[in-house]
Amino acid sequence: MNAPARSTPRLENYPLRLKDNVRFADLDVNGHVNNAVYASYFETGRVILVRDTAQGLTPAGMGWVMVRLDTHFRAELHWPGKIELGTGVLRLGRTSVTFDQVVFSEGKCIASALATTVLVDATTRKPTPLPDAVIERFQSWMMRNGSDAD
Repeated sequence: MNAPARSTPRLENYPLRLKDNVRFADLDVNGHVNNAVYASYFETGRVILVRDTAQGLTPAGMGWVMVRLDTHFRAELHWPGKIELGTGVLRLGRTSVTFDQVVFSEGKCIASALATTVLVDATTRKPTPLPDAVIERFQSWMMRNGSDAD
């Protein structure tokens, strides 16, 4: 099943915004950023958020596992270049978090994604319900002005 078309995202709706550079190694034989590289760009936003111990979003003995990544490629991206990554929480499930994420360059949305991760016990590798404290801490990372996802 194809991901639904999405409206044009606005970077200011994403509570976590990071700056990065397009690396020469990100390119494919066509001279633009390879589609697989976008998964790494999106991962950067999620990992910086959930692995920052000051945020308290990963309880001791737990970890986050990616279960779904739906990407909408909107335009080509070339080297050299600078990018801005946006990450926000779209929804919280019983054991999961769905992130709404974007890559912008020169004010234009280049790619967007919905990424779902599941909290798992590090020993058993089984899904674990989100603790109330984690749910509370995620509230400040919810998408602003609703989601840019359709």
